[in-house]
Amino acid sequence: MSGLWDTSSIQPCHDIVMEGETIPAMFWNAAAQRGTQVWMRQKHLGLWRSWTWAQTAQAVREIGNGLLSLGFARGECASILSNTVVEWVLADLAVLSAGGVSNGIYPTDAPSQVQYLCEDSRTTVLFVEDDEQLDKALEVRAQLPGLHKVVVFDMEGLRELNDPGVISLDGLRALGRAYGEQHPVLLEQRVAACRPEDLAILVYTSGTTGKPKGAMHLHQGLVFTVRGYNTLVAQDARDERMCFLPLCHIAERMGGEYFALYTGARLNFVENPETIPENVREIAPTVFTAVPRVWEKFYSGVMIALKEAGRVQQAAYAWGIGVGTTIADRILAGQPVGNWLKLQFTLAQWLVLNNVRKLIGIHRARFLVTGAAPISPDLVRWYMALGVPMLEVWGMTETCGAATGVPAEKMKPGSIGPAAAYNEVKLDPATGEILVRGKNVFAGYLNLPEKTAETIDKDGWLHTGDVGMVDADGYYRITDRMKDIIITAGGKNVTPSELENDLKFSPYITDAVVIGDKRPYLTVIIMIDQENVEKFAQDADVPFSNYASLTRTPEVQALIQSELDRVNQKFARVEQLKKFFLLETQLTAEDEELTPTMKLKRKLVEKKYAAQIEAMYH
Repeated sequence: MSGLWDTSSIQPCHDIVMEGETIPAMFWNAAAQRGTQVWMRQKHLGLWRSWTWAQTAQAVREIGNGLLSLGFARGECASILSNTVVEWVLADLAVLSAGGVSNGIYPTDAPSQVQYLCEDSRTTVLFVEDDEQLDKALEVRAQLPGLHKVVVFDMEGLRELNDPGVISLDGLRALGRAYGEQHPVLLEQRVAACRPEDLAILVYTSGTTGKPKGAMHLHQGLVFTVRGYNTLVAQDARDERMCFLPLCHIAERMGGEYFALYTGARLNFVENPETIPENVREIAPTVFTAVPRVWEKFYSGVMIALKEAGRVQQAAYAWGIGVGTTIADRILAGQPVGNWLKLQFTLAQWLVLNNVRKLIGIHRARFLVTGAAPISPDLVRWYMALGVPMLEVWGMTETCGAATGVPAEKMKPGSIGPAAAYNEVKLDPATGEILVRGKNVFAGYLNLPEKTAETIDKDGWLHTGDVGMVDADGYYRITDRMKDIIITAGGKNVTPSELENDLKFSPYITDAVVIGDKRPYLTVIIMIDQENVEKFAQDADVPFSNYASLTRTPEVQALIQSELDRVNQKFARVEQLKKFFLLETQLTAEDEELTPTMKLKRKLVEKKYAAQIEAMYH
């Protein structure tokens, strides 16, 4: 890239780095080959603890044998309800080594969601992080007759617990050590019996019907895709990665855990979600994958720091970023970068840009990867101006993560790049929907053959629900979504219909439109039920003169807030509604906002009330 970035360090790697046709086979080969090398690091109480491949293998062996001692059978499902910690990886690899199916549950999920996911996946063993997650499991345990054991990673505050259905991870490892001595080759036999065509993991994704759907990924699909990733964004054992996105999400499971397992890149786990900014600076990852919300926060942090800086520093930054932007624009336009500009850029780095990169923690990054939600092209240019290429990838749970990616040698901000080398991508000629075909495409939805048939057509093409366009270079661009699934700025998929339907269940709410696509949190526009709300106001002696004044009264606002609170209890934090706005006009079927059946038109409402929507985000 004109000598400013060493794109040779981002070149595709087509060699097979680690043998193995299943995830456990690949893991045990890697552990044998890499032995004393450090694979994972986790910060706890201010200190970093390292896990070598050998130590990881020992822990996985003990947990795996512990599962066998509990009678865990081949093909059984174990679920993991935890934040992103080393123990998540240990449990996942142990479940797969025992020939089981591994499923992740968001740590923010409510007890009712935990119950549904365990029921649907027929979970027999549930790993939980701590007392908070254990409480959820115990609350719904009576409704889960198939759940035999709950395993707790962190027993702080649970020392006095005496429950035959609950065991600590240390306790399970102790069981495993004893069982392993009695049956020294049983776990090895389970690993050897694991076939590429076996179901490996479930990743639950929100569906349009509201209930999450379990996307099934086979071992052969995971191995094929993880090898494919190295042809997209090559890595090796010298790379430092930061592991912080939810491991139950396909992005961190594939791009973090399994890709690092394959390439030997080191996984650094943050202390907790709140310490991410300071942990990034400590880790200084060489490859950094995140969602747009994270990149936006880093940018905001720099802008805030700049406001507090002196005039000289501000002037130096303005000049330095100006030089970087000029070069970024030249590179994007395919124009040469002259020696004088390169010299200026070297000076700009020394004066200011290196400090900005250190402030964020990307001073060692070879490249950045963004995905899971659309990102502003201007933000991509800003990181380029700092001297770090940002590569946009696109994919979904059903494509096992990235299906397209922007190559470093030809970047196009705002584009999701051409098809990855390991799959085919095309547009449906009739609808413009993006279709994907390849061995990376999932095996279908658990227990939902009709939904699977709707999603994968007879020719093997996955219908993604995204509408796009493609340019002469084969670069794709997302233009719309066929369905109304919201993707927040944090990369979380949310189905608005389930929230909206729950709100409409209220006697005081006639209709609701959830807002939140590409935004930091969810908000909602509500149409009140005039008759019932008026009655409430009269009963409570709330004065009002007309419909608009009724919607503005503090008592009605509080009433609607209580309805939001009721609905929010059923959903994970990222799916909860933070603010609302009441329509102040009494709409009828004649009004353009309503369909003939008196339903609010989502796109029209979003456009017409854009100012009120913006106000909810400030």
